Amino acid sequence: MSGAEVLEWIGALPFAVAIRRSATLYLFANAAHILSIGIIVGAILPLDLRLLGFFGKVPVAVVGPYLSRAAAVGVALAIITGFCLFSVRPVEYAGNPAFLTKITLLSLGIVNAALLHMTPQWRAAVKGGPLSMRVRLSALLSMVIWTGAVLAGRWIGFLLE
Repeated sequence: MSGAEVLEWIGALPFAVAIRRSATLYLFANAAHILSIGIIVGAILPLDLRLLGFFGKVPVAVVGPYLSRAAAVGVALAIITGFCLFSVRPVEYAGNPAFLTKITLLSLGIVNAALLHMTPQWRAAVKGGPLSMRVRLSALLSMVIWTGAVLAGRWIGFLLE
């Protein structure tokens, strides 16, 4: 199956057709996507700021695991709701530079978080240990990546028709 055929297949999925035909369903899918992005940003930015040394009285051991899990839930919800929105106009989105930038940044953000969580420096930090340069650099990179993903997401609509 070619890429174009896959995109056409996605656009023909029953839920894609239903969302395309119903302004109300589209509204709910869009609102759910925005709320999931709020969960991501609301979890990741405070965690990244703490890892960079702000809010020093807040223990990383307390907020690190909680905010990481909250961000992961937000990412999962954003992917699900984003796919629903993508399915409405898959051919147009697949050719949209802002969408492609957003997907790339989303992937980089997930990889950055996964790599950080596999390091001994992260495990030490969430046990109350010091915040290593590796942890701090990952937090700074995370802030840049996720902010960029949000900006790219807003840019998508300006490049469609």
